[in-house]
Amino acid sequence: MADYQQHHWEIAARHSLFDLKLKDTWEYRDLLWLLVRRDFVSVYKQTILGPLWFFIQPLFTTVTYTLVFGNIAGISTDALPKPLFYMAGITAWNYFADCTTKTSTVFRDNAHIFGKVYFPRLIMPLGIVISNLVRFGIQLLLFLACMAYYSFSGANIQPGLYLLLFPLLVLIMAGLGLGLGMIISSLTTKYRDLAFVVTFGMQLLMYATTVIYPLSAAPQKYKWLIALNPVTAILETFRYGFLGSGSFSWGMLGYSAGFAIIALCAGAIIFTKAEKNFIDTV
Repeated sequence: MADYQQHHWEIAARHSLFDLKLKDTWEYRDLLWLLVRRDFVSVYKQTILGPLWFFIQPLFTTVTYTLVFGNIAGISTDALPKPLFYMAGITAWNYFADCTTKTSTVFRDNAHIFGKVYFPRLIMPLGIVISNLVRFGIQLLLFLACMAYYSFSGANIQPGLYLLLFPLLVLIMAGLGLGLGMIISSLTTKYRDLAFVVTFGMQLLMYATTVIYPLSAAPQKYKWLIALNPVTAILETFRYGFLGSGSFSWGMLGYSAGFAIIALCAGAIIFTKAEKNFIDTV
């Protein structure tokens, strides 16, 4: 009878601020993969084109940016083909932006589940980041196809050794999106207005990042401000590694990595603290 008295989990209202329940999260990894599958299937389940939207959205965005910013505004693309330049920025930016915006509404969107059953709450934001990684991988294939086309067309594209930093760039983007998203999600349990600010704020932040222009084309007096954006170094390194054009700095990349680590740690702590009483305020 003694064996039946042992408890595998202990659910308590109060626990240490730094107890992130990472062990429980690992033990619920099957639930994580189910959530990833659900997110991937449910978004396009009742659409006519289905997963083709993964390709259509970046293609239309690339064409629009090429016409507006490349042809009409005449913004420099560092001598790269305009569609390829914009697609590189869009591919990387979309992953970070999707991770941030979708994670920022975790408590609000899943309140009906959180109030009924126990599981490690970190599962939800982690599932969002991984499911977005699948979408990012599909759009990356589109970018590589576009890159191959321009390479055979004679464009000056020179991938370099910095391409090996790509896994690190993905980790930094995921950490930034996950950390910032968890912080915002925790704050929106009390301040609902933030939910409306996030989407608009991400659009503004894009213009403060080198998505539609290279860092070299930014006005000198604002260049330092754009460099303070941790996503800037990621996009510049992404283009520098894949296309051989742009700028690269170990200092800037290290700053982005440090920012991501701080955001991720702070986000996990704040998220874990907010989950104790969010059901009373959502």
